[in-house]
Amino acid sequence: MKRILLPAGGAVLATGLLAAGFVGSAQAAGDVATDPMARSTRDAASVASFWLASNGAALRSASAYTWDSNEVRKVVSKGGYSPDGRPGSTAPTGEEKAPSGKVQNVNLPKTIGKVFFVDGSGKFRWCSATSIQSNYRNLVATAGHCVYDTDSNKALLDNWVFVPGYYQGRAPWGIYVGKQAFTHYDFDTYEDYDRDYAFVTVYNGIAFNGVKKVTKSEFDGFSGPKRGWGGNYYILLSKDAGRLGDNVGGQGFAWNQPTGKAVRAFGYPAAPHPDGNKPYSGVTPKNCYGTTTAKAVGAPWLKIEEHIGLKCAVTPGFDGGPWLSQYSNGKRLGYVSGVTSTFADQDGNDRIDYITSPYFDGETAAVYNAAKNVWSGKIVGPNGELYK
Repeated sequence: MKRILLPAGGAVLATGLLAAGFVGSAQAAGDVATDPMARSTRDAASVASFWLASNGAALRSASAYTWDSNEVRKVVSKGGYSPDGRPGSTAPTGEEKAPSGKVQNVNLPKTIGKVFFVDGSGKFRWCSATSIQSNYRNLVATAGHCVYDTDSNKALLDNWVFVPGYYQGRAPWGIYVGKQAFTHYDFDTYEDYDRDYAFVTVYNGIAFNGVKKVTKSEFDGFSGPKRGWGGNYYILLSKDAGRLGDNVGGQGFAWNQPTGKAVRAFGYPAAPHPDGNKPYSGVTPKNCYGTTTAKAVGAPWLKIEEHIGLKCAVTPGFDGGPWLSQYSNGKRLGYVSGVTSTFADQDGNDRIDYITSPYFDGETAAVYNAAKNVWSGKIVGPNGELYK
């Protein structure tokens, strides 16, 4: 398949911290493929400390995942959808009833943020994502290409974390390290962008409170992030930030829904349009509101046959952001019924005016259901030590 993204992969970073994006071969059961990310709490703490070192310098230097402007073309109508079962949904965290779809203001949900990772050239990158409802309140929804390296076939992108509410190097609710990635087998194996979605379980958040100089014996006995420098010994003061869903909530999930319905899409656009115009900075999230296409959308050069489309003039960086149906302004909750996958230019003026998402069907629900039942656990103990 012709890819959207520029080369990406798993370069090991030359830093004073432990490299942590360990990957393994995918295991599939039916439509579901899974891959481990940070295998242990020690690995997870190393990933988090990498991104938060030097007051979040790595976070601030990251840029939006870029892709070839030649891939920005006009998408085509492919005919109607054929849902593979009855419509279904899972309510947002804490919601017994579906939120009202009548209020359509622009209050931003607490659940959205950025996923950060390292690409094959060693560059720090990010996409958009959201917290989504799960049994252990530990699940993130994003695009498959924001988790899996579709260019090098190495499987996972390195040092993967989710930062809800991210703003200029700050992580107000902590950093959540990816533990296990779930995607459709066809995306993991064949890079099928009709299945360009992923659900990632994350450890409890980790937050850092500064650095403390300690003795050599204290340094040796500490199991948390630490570093010796110039004959001195330092430990990174950390604390457990709690579960993702307890801190920011989680959006609901919906599948086999009728098309031609209103949704609100969220994300952090940053990259320029194909003509070089750059209207977005990626600093703050933006949103689009509109009606999804009633017919399937195809992109032959990407071998996409069954996406849904939405009129929206955002740019890359918005990738992976949620499409929320029945979005309630007061509760800031809705139902994830899509994620931004590709960008299109419908009028041929070298400006993006359209985004697309895979259609969420019963196979999507199978991937989600596999992910929502998996426990993650804590990284940090009550005294700042790491659980082993």
